[in-house]
Amino acid sequence: MKESLYYSFFDKGKKLVQCNLCPHNCKIMPDKAGVCHIRKNIEGKLYSLTYGGFSSVNLDPIEKKPLYHFYPGSQILSVGTIGCNFKCSNCQNWEISQAEYQEDTLRELSPEQALELAKRYDSIGIAYTYNEPLINYEWVIETAKLFKKENMKNVLVTNGFVNEQPWENLLPFIDAANIDVKAFKNDFYKSVCQGEIGPVLRSVEIMFKRGKHLEVTYLVIPGKNDSEHEIIDFVDWLSSLSPEIPVHFSRYFPRYKMEEKTTPVETLEMAKKIALKRMKYVYVGNI
Repeated sequence: MKESLYYSFFDKGKKLVQCNLCPHNCKIMPDKAGVCHIRKNIEGKLYSLTYGGFSSVNLDPIEKKPLYHFYPGSQILSVGTIGCNFKCSNCQNWEISQAEYQEDTLRELSPEQALELAKRYDSIGIAYTYNEPLINYEWVIETAKLFKKENMKNVLVTNGFVNEQPWENLLPFIDAANIDVKAFKNDFYKSVCQGEIGPVLRSVEIMFKRGKHLEVTYLVIPGKNDSEHEIIDFVDWLSSLSPEIPVHFSRYFPRYKMEEKTTPVETLEMAKKIALKRMKYVYVGNI
């Protein structure tokens, strides 16, 4: 547990705080946590409960992130904890992303221990992944600084739903990211994710402008975000940044609370065909 960065006092007398890390800007009562479950008001101060506590520690191929154009063929230490600032009804990792904090279910891992593991297993660096890594911001930025000093790579796999200042302050230490753009309509973000699309697109744009390696994933869900019109709008926006950003159209399978049928391969091929008119690198996944 560690005191959080990016919070303010909403009502100091009543010990009410506001988390300023992500666009939810949760106003949090004493002994309560924000939307993410893991940033908690304890006696009028905001703490990150999962600092140093992890549900998942693995060595993965970099392609699994997915990052196809960043040190292909390499292995990367991959770590995740619990919690998320989205509530996606189709989440494939819902067992950890929607979990309530329980200290005894997490493995302790310090930044120094993560560095030692990465070196021991010849990893190119570390990937912050599995659940939403940015809600564990304090550990991520501390660890990213340490890995940067050792000339090792820092990779994010993120939904991109973060406020601009924390994002800008973290990016100098980040080498690459895969950012999910879950749809290209705000109604989808509101109903399926309980979030907003605007901050996500802004995060993509900022990362590209800062010259970081960027790849984007779009999970194609039948009847939700798979229309030709929506795919065209998404591709038009992404290609306006650069036609060389790798884009991954990923196949949906029923998960968690969503029961739509599995995405037909033909739909993925349709999305790929549309994207290849504007984008240089287009991939389909989960098939």
